[in-house]
Parts: sequence; C-alpha cells; structure tokens
Amino acid sequence: MIVVCAMALVAVLFVPMWRIELTAPQYPEGLKLLIFSNKLAGNVDIINGLNHYIGMKTLHTNDFIEFTVLPYIIIFFVAAFMLIAFMGKRKWLNILFILFVCFGVIAMIDFWRWEYNYGHNLNPNAAIIVPGMAYQPPLIGYKQLLNFGAYSIPDIGGWIFVGVGAMLLSLVVFELRAWRILKRNPGSIKTKAVAAMISLVLLSSCSTGPETLKIGKDNCSFCKMTISDNRYGAEIITRKGKVYKFDDSHCLLSFIQSKTVEKKELDKVYFTDFIGKHNLIKADNAFLLQSDFFRSPMNGNIAAFSNADSMKKIAQQYKSSVVTWKQLNQ
Repeated sequence: MIVVCAMALVAVLFVPMWRIELTAPQYPEGLKLLIFSNKLAGNVDIINGLNHYIGMKTLHTNDFIEFTVLPYIIIFFVAAFMLIAFMGKRKWLNILFILFVCFGVIAMIDFWRWEYNYGHNLNPNAAIIVPGMAYQPPLIGYKQLLNFGAYSIPDIGGWIFVGVGAMLLSLVVFELRAWRILKRNPGSIKTKAVAAMISLVLLSSCSTGPETLKIGKDNCSFCKMTISDNRYGAEIITRKGKVYKFDDSHCLLSFIQSKTVEKKELDKVYFTDFIGKHNLIKADNAFLLQSDFFRSPMNGNIAAFSNADSMKKIAQQYKSSVVTWKQLNQ
C-alpha cells in the first residue's frame, strides 16, 4: 500500500493540485485559476486583467518560490515512501506520517498567507477602491467578492494528497494494533496469523457488494432449493459480510421473520431486476410490483425494477399493485 501511495504522488506532478473558480453575471461560463505543483494555469490573463482594476498584484509563476521547491518536495516523499516500503519498519512509517501531516499543514498555512497578501496589499491608486474591502479568496469553500463568487477547492492532485494521508493513517493504526498483539504474545505463530487476519478484514471490509446469483448452482438459503429463475432472486448481506441468497421474495421475508439472523445484523437487502441483465438492486431503491400473474418459484410473486418506467411497462401487461420494501418488511 505504501508503494501504491508513492505511485499516486508521482501523478501529482502532472495534474492540478488546487483550483479557484470565479463566477459572475458577465462570465456565465466562469473563470478558473489552476494551481499545479510547478505553475499556474487556467484563465490567468483574464483574472490578472480584472485584478488590475481593484489594485491586486498580477499573478505570475516566476513570483512564487513554491513552484520551484514543491516538485522536489513531492519527489522526496515519493523516494521516502519507496524506501520505507523496502525497509518495512514501523518506526519509519510513523516518522513518514508525521512528516507528511506537517507538510500538509505548512502548505495550507503558506497558501493562506499567499491569499492574504494578494487580497489585502492593494494598490492605493487602483481604478476601483471600496473602503475597507479586501479581496482574499477563501482558503477552502465559497466567498462573495463584490459581484464575483469565489470557490476554492482541491483539484485532482489535492484529493490524491488527502487520499494518501488517509491511507498512511490507516496503516499507522493497523501496524500499532498488530504490534500490540505481537507484544502480548511474542513469537506466537497464532498471533501472527491473527495479525494477518486483521489485515485481511480491514482491506476486505471496504467492499461488501452483492454476489451474482448463479442460476442452477446456488441454493436458496431458506427453502434449500436450487435457484432456477433469475427474475425473482434476492440476497441479504449481514454486517459481518456473510451472504444469503434466495430464489423468491417469499423465502427472503420468511428468512427475516425466522430470525436466523437478527434484524440489527442485516446490512443490505437486494432484489433481482425483473428485466434486462437481472442485476441486483438495493431493496430501498427498487420499484416493486406484486401480482399473482408472476407465478414466482415460491409464490412470493414480487417483481423488482431498477426504475419506474420499466415497472410501469410491466404493470400495463399484468394486473398488479405497487408495493414498497418498507411495506413488505413489516
């Protein structure tokens, strides 16, 4: 994961890290100032022309020492990430995390200082002077500056930095937990296996999506019959990630009522889309029809649809009534 972080930081050298967007009635398409690690881009000339009227200094890449230093700092972190991945030492991982957070804090302080200077140090002989008015853009978020709305937000490179920081934090926390387990039971093979299991759980817990129903192979978790019709299937995923598959809404509801798994442990419920590729859709988002004409495997006779238009087309063909997942679950 540290190597992945290093590769992500390489991309920061080629994409904008931050953006300031300006909107006004005379510029309905908006103006953008894109801040890369080594330059300014976007509508720089137009923004400089507007700034001239209110006495702000014009923006030029060569005026900022940061654009000379920042690429080298990023390259330093790339090298540091790769070196620590090779060394595999928790102590150096912690030091890397501290350095990375300090760099982020210092960078934001420097950015705020840059905005403050440009927004407050105005030319007293400017064409437009509003007493007491400053034009400092927001550090992050939105701010109204005369008739311009200014948005200051991270761009691709900025979000990569945030993601790398979050990944570093998760690795530091995981390694600390693993170290405490190993410290309590030094040299234990079982303890090392537990640490590996924790790692797998942390990595796999991010994805608890539904499993495709295998027609003719999977068995219903309630009636135990082979799932044979891909139009009426359903699925439950528990908070621990265990998957239960059903051939019919009747079996799904019977399973819930049987309390084989407590309701509080149920995480997600899915229905098979009645038409198309029969993808699984979340019960809360599904449009449901009930009709005796469906003749589903266990007479639940519920058909699910991913959108209302599809449901209406089928409803015209069958005498049916619309129901909701909340009604069925009660």
